Amino acid sequence: MYRIESKIDVNSAEFKNNREEFLKVLNEYKKNLEKVRVRDEENPVIRHKKRGKLLARERIDLLIDPNTPFMELSPLAAFDAYDNQFPSAGIITGVGVIHGKEALIIANDATVKGGTYVAETIKKHVRAQQVAIENQLPCVYMVDSGGIFLPEQSKVFADRFNFGRFFYNQARLSAMGVPQIAIVMGSCTAGGAYVPAMSDETIIVKKQGTIFIGGPPLVKAATGEVVTPEELGGADVHTSISGVADHYAENDQHAIQICRNIFQTLEAREKQQLELSPVEDPFYDPEELYGLAPIDFRKPVDSREIIARMVDGSRFHEFKARYAPTLITGFANIMGYPVGIVANNGVLFSESSSKGAHFVELCQVRKIPLLFLQNITGFIVGKQYEHGGIAKDGAKFVHAVANADVPKFTVVFGGSFGAGNYAMAGRAYDPRLLFMWPNARISVMGGEQASGVLIQVKEEQLAKAGKTLDPKDREKLRKEILHKYDVEGSPYFSTSRLWDDGIIDPVDTRKIIAMGIAMSLNKKFPDMKNGVFRM
Repeated sequence: MYRIESKIDVNSAEFKNNREEFLKVLNEYKKNLEKVRVRDEENPVIRHKKRGKLLARERIDLLIDPNTPFMELSPLAAFDAYDNQFPSAGIITGVGVIHGKEALIIANDATVKGGTYVAETIKKHVRAQQVAIENQLPCVYMVDSGGIFLPEQSKVFADRFNFGRFFYNQARLSAMGVPQIAIVMGSCTAGGAYVPAMSDETIIVKKQGTIFIGGPPLVKAATGEVVTPEELGGADVHTSISGVADHYAENDQHAIQICRNIFQTLEAREKQQLELSPVEDPFYDPEELYGLAPIDFRKPVDSREIIARMVDGSRFHEFKARYAPTLITGFANIMGYPVGIVANNGVLFSESSSKGAHFVELCQVRKIPLLFLQNITGFIVGKQYEHGGIAKDGAKFVHAVANADVPKFTVVFGGSFGAGNYAMAGRAYDPRLLFMWPNARISVMGGEQASGVLIQVKEEQLAKAGKTLDPKDREKLRKEILHKYDVEGSPYFSTSRLWDDGIIDPVDTRKIIAMGIAMSLNKKFPDMKNGVFRM
């Protein structure tokens, strides 16, 4: 592979100005992240610690192998919702390594409304289980939850992907032979009682963990019986009488050690083999991404410059380098793992769509993971291109991406607009992981384009009635649309609703994609059922 030759002058005023503007955006993101992660002065956190209990992230740190990373998913879920009373949606999820095995960890945060579930909590829990299913990852459930947040019950109980989906997923994971371990570290009530009941092994902490279908208030209302939580479903009951739990733990630390001991007994899975290369740092400094990340989307960014600061040795074997240059495709290594990269370098034409489809099929047949780097305004529009068949050529690309069974990973480093989002493995196309940089934007189109379209529609409606749009009203409407798209296109709007798996620092992209590829190897890649079609 040849090293990419960077054409960026990192000492130029333009580069330095962009870096300065981006760092403002990055620092805002880090401050928002700090708000949800560090809450030591809040009363629920203080009470939790006084009970001798560890915080959710402290439990995870103790569970995973020392000096190994934890890839947290959607830490800003429910951000700016519910008056910010549900930081991280009250649940911590992510992938870590336990005794050398990648595992999916779901930990309730009892300091957030007693660990109860709102819509985003449900979505985050289900999304984590989806990651486990797709990558055949053992699961650890660190249970400390009061179940459904009752004021929101109508939004979280009855639908297909609501609370009941947890237990469906647990049953499916069990049928796949994927181990599941539950650690009951607090309340586990109502439907939530099925989490430990459906796990392979369950650990419960004495005088702290409780499991019951109906708690003491419900029991009294239904039967008149007065019983304490401990008498009804404490650790003694479930390890010596009911058999619902298998291991009795003295405290959080002891429970976590038991879980680690269980992982020592788990069978090592046969992994997908990739041809690995020695790990190299990029030749160019990854922090230069701060000066390259697009702030003004009207200014083009050569995606090769992004790739050069992300891949091993900044080396890239480009595919069809001279053809359809608005889509960059080629092979590289990220922390030793081979990867096929599809990166936007402008609008998608028929030629670039066909090129993308061809390359995706090459990666599929060669069993090479795919990385999509999104900075896309969409497909080209206009009479000439419609006559030329942009719809059918775009469909080829969408077909290839939808049917690619190798692991796909997506990073939105700029804009993600229109059908370009779909072709470039947006959320609807099931990438194993999808992350956004803090400068990224996502919506059906840009605000300026949307205001133009909607104002034109308004003017046409008025014209039919023999009226015209007053210039002041026109400008007011334009500003309202721009504001709406500015708010709803924000990465915070996206990540709050779990349209992605989190916002990340550009410098961490390389590490996160490598972790994603590593976890994906726990499930063998299927064989391609047809040959490569040259498009």
